[in-house]
Amino acid sequence: MSSRGIKAPLELIVPRLVSAIMSGYDLSETEALTRLYQSELYSRLEQEGTKLWHLSVPTLYSLWDEEQRTGEITYPEEA
Repeated sequence: MSSRGIKAPLELIVPRLVSAIMSGYDLSETEALTRLYQSELYSRLEQEGTKLWHLSVPTLYSLWDEEQRTGEITYPEEA
């Protein structure tokens, strides 16, 4: 997939994921975006080869939340 190819799914995922982060952590949009973009999950999400962009937004939120709480991410087998 081209770099444009991975950007298209991210353009759909990021707003929904940010909304979940805002709700779950009572953060402003700016704070939620900043925390998402600084996360290891987002770094991996940007990599086409990880196929993480195939996961649902609730699953991605769960992974992000785990990273925030523990500093680690337990990726599902299908990722």
